[in-house]
Amino acid sequence: MPSLLRSLLSEHLDPGYAAAAARREAGRTRSRWSERGWQVVAAVAVAAVFAAAAAQAQSVAPATRETQLVLADGVRSAEAVTAGATARRNDLSSEVEAERRTRLEGDEQGRQLLASLDAAEAAAAAGPVRGPGLTVTVTEPDAARDLTDVSKERVAGSRQVILDRDLQLVVNSLWVSGAEAIAVGGVRIGPNVTIRQAGGGILVDNQPIGSPYVVLAVGPPHGMHDVFDNSSALQRLRLLETSYGVGVNVSEGDGLTVPAGSVRDVNFAKQIGQ
Repeated sequence: MPSLLRSLLSEHLDPGYAAAAARREAGRTRSRWSERGWQVVAAVAVAAVFAAAAAQAQSVAPATRETQLVLADGVRSAEAVTAGATARRNDLSSEVEAERRTRLEGDEQGRQLLASLDAAEAAAAAGPVRGPGLTVTVTEPDAARDLTDVSKERVAGSRQVILDRDLQLVVNSLWVSGAEAIAVGGVRIGPNVTIRQAGGGILVDNQPIGSPYVVLAVGPPHGMHDVFDNSSALQRLRLLETSYGVGVNVSEGDGLTVPAGSVRDVNFAKQIGQ
């Protein structure tokens, strides 16, 4: 009897509770070990996937590199053929021009016809122009410059600052300033020539150009400079210079050469007013 009283006073919980607690603890232990086992299996599976991907990338890399080299060789070959054909066309054009002048300069009617042809070619940007003028050079900011602020991105997701509309405004302002012939990135601006954005690049007459963007304008340099200094184009460039670090340089020069533009066949034309 005394032992029963001592048991009731010292052992407040039924032994079944202790057994149940022991079983729960054993279950949690097994669960933790099972969870760790699955984590190990998952880690091994992920490592195996990455190893397989790395092995596949290494096996495919030589073929990919070879394909890139073949494509690059094809592009260079096409560029060489195009350059050769362009040079040949220019030589033939020069021969035709010389022969035409030789035959037409002998009489008054021929000289009048030559004057009309020269005026038409000048309007069509069909011949090269050399003389004094302005050079406007616009350079993208250094890649190291911090442009991570989304508010400073002129094109979402792109670090490009100079856009087609900026160069279009420069060209239009130079025309207003008195330019007689203009080239952007070595491409003559003439009828049907456009300056367009193409993703992260700019195309002039469908030819890609890159920074620094050089705009040559043949014309009276001092008068052009005075007008261009007060133009909306230069104001925008100065704003880009302050906000983004764009390089802007305007200089006068003698002996600037603007190349001939692309001459396209005209299928239909009508003089305005007729």
